[in-house]
Amino acid sequence: MLRRLVPGLGALALVVEAAVLVVAHLVLARTTAAQSMSVAGSDPQVMSEATYALGAVLGAFLLLAAVLLAVAALRDRLPGRAARVVLVAAAVTHLVLGALAAALVGWGAFAVTMVIFCLIAGALTLYADRAAADAPVEGIRPTTP
Repeated sequence: MLRRLVPGLGALALVVEAAVLVVAHLVLARTTAAQSMSVAGSDPQVMSEATYALGAVLGAFLLLAAVLLAVAALRDRLPGRAARVVLVAAAVTHLVLGALAAALVGWGAFAVTMVIFCLIAGALTLYADRAAADAPVEGIRPTTP
């Protein structure tokens, strides 16, 4: 039951986080487009478009990770190699977001990102334990009667 619950909660948390980050990037992009000054000579329109693009890419990446976790929860088995790479990248992204959140937003945002990190890492760890138990032991040949 825990093997399905952890990735399911992780998928749900990633969907909510993707929505929050996309909305935050939309607000930042509109604010940047509305200003009439440049930051270190940068064009406000270029900064606004880059913020829109970053929000879309980050939201899509988190939704992809959520789908992969949901599929793992439904199938109740270890995701494939490519899916594990995406999930590890999502976990590392949450570590970086957690550090930024602690520095810029506060400890509450840090705690939320670390909970999501723990859900992703927990899902990978729970399924890794099962895969190791199912794998044959090296050096031991099966006997034939």
